[in-house]
Amino acid sequence: MVVAAKKSPVSKTVGKAAAPKAPAKAAAARSPARRSDKAAAVLDFSKDDELDAYRRMLEIRRFEEKAGQLYGMGLIGGFCHLYIGQEAVVVGMQAALKDGDQVITGYRDHGHMLACGMDPKGVMAELTGRRGGYSKGKGGSMHMFSIEKGFFGGHGIVGAQVSLGTGLAFADHYRGNGGVCLTYFGDGAANQGQVYESFNMAELWKLPVIYIIENNKYAMGTAVNRASAQTDFSKRGTSFNIPGEQVDGMDVRAVKAAGARAVEFARSGKGPYILEMLTYRYRGHSMSDPAKYRSKEEVQKMRTEHDPIEQVRNRLLEKKWATEDELKAIDAEIRDQMNAAADFASADPEPDASELYTDVLR
Repeated sequence: MVVAAKKSPVSKTVGKAAAPKAPAKAAAARSPARRSDKAAAVLDFSKDDELDAYRRMLEIRRFEEKAGQLYGMGLIGGFCHLYIGQEAVVVGMQAALKDGDQVITGYRDHGHMLACGMDPKGVMAELTGRRGGYSKGKGGSMHMFSIEKGFFGGHGIVGAQVSLGTGLAFADHYRGNGGVCLTYFGDGAANQGQVYESFNMAELWKLPVIYIIENNKYAMGTAVNRASAQTDFSKRGTSFNIPGEQVDGMDVRAVKAAGARAVEFARSGKGPYILEMLTYRYRGHSMSDPAKYRSKEEVQKMRTEHDPIEQVRNRLLEKKWATEDELKAIDAEIRDQMNAAADFASADPEPDASELYTDVLR
C-alpha cells in the first residue's frame, strides 16, 4: 500500500526539448516531471518490512562504528570514509532491485557493500589489508568489489564511477537482459564534468541507469550553497530531459518508494532517472576530518529528529510490533557479528609479497 505524504505541493514540469529518436523498444512516453521530497509518496511498511529495514540499517551502523574503532587503533591505514547517518539510502534502494542488477559508488562505500549482501568479515578484512578481503587486502577501504553480489566498486577518484556506471547500463541495454545499474555519487561529485557527459549519453541511448545523488550537505567540507550554483540536484538532468526528484533520504520508506518508481522507469526502456537523496553524515568527510565547518548542535539535531534507524525503531515500538527487549536482542546479535568480523580482520594474515603484482593491469 502507498500513502501520500502529508504535504503535496504540485509537481513542477521541466521544459520538453527535442530529443534524439529513441530505439523502438525505448519509445514509451517519458514523464520528465520533477518531484520534490515533500510530494513523494512513502510506503506503508508491514511489520516484516520494518524489522528487515531496522536490522539492515543497524548492521551498517554497527559495522561503521567498529571500523572507526579499528582505524583509531591503527589497524586500518589510509583513508576511511564512514557512512553513519546515511543508511536508509542504500537499504531502501537495494530493496527495489532484483538479481542481475548492478551497484557502483564512490569511496564512502562500506554501507553499499553490506546492503548488497557482502560478508562483513570480507569487507572488514579488506579494510585492514588482509588476505581474506574482497580485493585480497590490496584495495583497502575505497577499492573493493564483488561481481557475485553485483557490486562494482568503491572508486577513489571523485565522480569516476558515474561514467563507469553508465557503461554498465550500456552493457545491460546492449544485451537486452533487463538489468539496471544504480550509480551513486555525492553532492561534491555532482559538479564534475564527466557526470554531464554521462547524462548526455545515458539519455541519448535510453540507458537503464539510475543516478543517485547522496546529498549529505557538505561534500568534502564545503556547504552545498557555497559550492553549487544550483543546489537542487534533482534538476541537474533538466537540460538532458532526464526526470529527477528529491527524496527524504533519512526515511527508508520514502527511499524504497522512490527507488521502485525509478527502477520501473529505467527497466521499462525509458532511460535514466535522477534521485537526489537528502541525507546527512554524522561523522567528518573521512576519519581525519574534524568537521569544524558545522556545529555540534546541528549534528545533534539531525540525530535527535531525523535519524533513519531511530525512526524505524520508534514505529516498531509505537505499533507494538516489537518490544524494547526484542530490539535490544537484535542489536546485541549484530554487535556480536561485527565484533567477529573485526576479530577475523585482525587475525587474518597479510597478503604474501608474491601477490604484489597479481590482479594488476600494467
